[in-house]
Amino acid sequence: MTKRETIVAITGASGSIYGLRLVDELLKRGGDVNLIISPSGFLVIEHEISLRLGKTKKEIETGLKKYFKNPFKKSSGHIKYHSHNDLLSLLASGSSLKKDMIICPCSMGTLARIAAGISGNLIERTADVVLKEKGRLIIVPRETPLNQIHLENMLKLCKMGVHIIPAMPAFYHKPKIIGDMVDFVVGKTLDAMGIENKLYKRWKPSAIVK
Repeated sequence: MTKRETIVAITGASGSIYGLRLVDELLKRGGDVNLIISPSGFLVIEHEISLRLGKTKKEIETGLKKYFKNPFKKSSGHIKYHSHNDLLSLLASGSSLKKDMIICPCSMGTLARIAAGISGNLIERTADVVLKEKGRLIIVPRETPLNQIHLENMLKLCKMGVHIIPAMPAFYHKPKIIGDMVDFVVGKTLDAMGIENKLYKRWKPSAIVK
């Protein structure tokens, strides 16, 4: 049986915890993750999570393995880090057959460049490859309020078959901590991947308090 392999990109939008939590869940389920982090993504991770991953590729890989303890377990998937400017990466070619990609969170700048077909870094080029190879691209935008350009770019991508899951946690499941709201968005993202999960309570009419 072929192992599920997913490409995850974390950009400089606020909400880096969504991307990190997503990677953690994918690894726990035994899937391998190809991770790309933009320069702004590193800054936001350090600011919001207080996680400093380092500057060199070796330092970053060590920091990621320390953060995601799962790669040391036999049943867990493996994580491979790709530099955002490594356009010679296998991810930059359609012949690699890596067709599942999630950008979480996705900045409006990254979203706009993907919608325009501009590939200035590995995140944008990989998304372009996924689109041309008719793969599955999921974007988790995190911005508010949205202007007309943002909405038009999302509509354009939606018409191309991109699954757009805004980072909008629900409250019907009565979240008690931030983690509950993060898990709701991550659970919805896993749903879009066809990955069964119990990260959030499914809606039931009986849940309404009468």
